[in-house]
Amino acid sequence: MNSTTEQAPALPEARRVPAPAGGKSPGSGPGKRKRNKVPQQSFRSRLRRDKQMLLMMVPGVAFLLLFFYIPILGNVIAFQDYQPYLGIGDSLWVGWQNFVDLFGNPDFIHAFWNTLYLAAWQLVFLFPVPLVLALIVDSLISTRVRRIFQSIAYLPHFLSWVLVIAFFQQMLGGAGFVNNLLRDWGMDPIPFMTNPETFPVMVVVQMIWKDAGWAMIIFLAALASIDASLYEAAAADGAGRWRRMWHITLPGLRPVIVLLLILRIGDILSVGFEQFILQRDAVGAGAAEVLDTFTYYTGVVGGGWSSGAAAGLAKGVVSALLIYGANKLAHRFGEDGIFAKQAR
Repeated sequence: MNSTTEQAPALPEARRVPAPAGGKSPGSGPGKRKRNKVPQQSFRSRLRRDKQMLLMMVPGVAFLLLFFYIPILGNVIAFQDYQPYLGIGDSLWVGWQNFVDLFGNPDFIHAFWNTLYLAAWQLVFLFPVPLVLALIVDSLISTRVRRIFQSIAYLPHFLSWVLVIAFFQQMLGGAGFVNNLLRDWGMDPIPFMTNPETFPVMVVVQMIWKDAGWAMIIFLAALASIDASLYEAAAADGAGRWRRMWHITLPGLRPVIVLLLILRIGDILSVGFEQFILQRDAVGAGAAEVLDTFTYYTGVVGGGWSSGAAAGLAKGVVSALLIYGANKLAHRFGEDGIFAKQAR
């Protein structure tokens, strides 16, 4: 009997993958494909390509240079006893003396604290109004009603402060519509426009009427960027309108709110110039004197150019420090602020 031995089936031969031309196998490389590098264009070719965009930027850049950056060089007179007929080159250098005199001036101290007081009124009562208007406009279903509401709210922004104060004078002044109506009813007129005690309220009302509609554009743009599927999912889970606003809308607007709040805090010493100088004579300097009007009357009207420059420079430095501090505070609460915090 012949014994037969079982042989295992032969394994198939491994297929060889041809090596690339460089002599390296496919697994020997870093595992990433090399991207084709886009050839860099020369500066002249890029300039020729973006010529139209650059030409459009020229007016804006020229405006910034002429009215914002070049005048910064004039702050040097804050350290001089500046005399216009001598010029910057021949005026006497006095160092920090102008700042010492400025901080010892009771009129400057009064203007500083009055500015902070009026700015606090604007921050508390003016800042939330554009947000509320944006939420109201966003909740309107009818597109036609939304456009009409936006147009009415935007319109006062394009009026000058002269027209705005004149409008309020015609409505609330001593011989205005409201007081004439009170006289017809046998009541005493109310000094809306000349009462120093109610002046902060009047200032806030004027600014709300003029700029709140225009300021809500930023919030409307932020609302448009929120994903609509979040609202649909929340509505499917049974969340009502207030729940959706609290858990979706407001968190989506939080970065914009923090950014605008930081910018407002940095600009807190600039409560307005035209609005206050137009009403200064009516309510008195004690109620309407702010840093901008103090700088104008001290530097331009009174001829104290160095003192006015020192006041403006001190205001700019404090505003920059406020922006830096508010941005640091935003980073502490996990927000990006004006610029994101660099990761270590």
